[in-house]
Amino acid sequence: MLRALLLSIALALPVLIGVPNTAAADVTVTYVSPEKFHDREFRQVRTWASALAEFDKEFAKLAERYLPAGQDLTVEVLDIDLAGDFELWNFDYRDVRIMRGTTPPRIRLRYTLTEGGKVLKQDEVRLSDMNYLSRPGAAGDTERFAHDKHLVEDWFRKTFKVTAGKRACLESGT
Repeated sequence: MLRALLLSIALALPVLIGVPNTAAADVTVTYVSPEKFHDREFRQVRTWASALAEFDKEFAKLAERYLPAGQDLTVEVLDIDLAGDFELWNFDYRDVRIMRGTTPPRIRLRYTLTEGGKVLKQDEVRLSDMNYLSRPGAAGDTERFAHDKHLVEDWFRKTFKVTAGKRACLESGT
């Protein structure tokens, strides 16, 4: 029993010693006055917290995917206008978000990307996708805030594409 344990440790030791620090990138998301966001979802107390939690998860997932370890991303979300809108005049569907070409997802945010205290990128951007309903697979999306999450993912992919490529090279060992 002891011999098997020592053999396992001996075989695992070179692998453990050779593994670099792979701590994920750190992302901090702050919502600036979400009660003033354009979308009704953020003006209702019962939906506010769960909506922001969805976006927190999305930002964390994308930071892990697109940013290398050691980089920190600070995002201040200034406004969110979710895809679609509630049509209050339509009594049968007043609590259903109706998707139309005239109601695209819109997000305004300010971000700072740092590494070791040095600012790599910093900007304030307005994100929007007028063709959100034409995206492949858009009609079948049943995930909550799917169009809005795709908008954020597109921004991540375009903004941090260089670091995403570096990360892929690092992970593949080339």
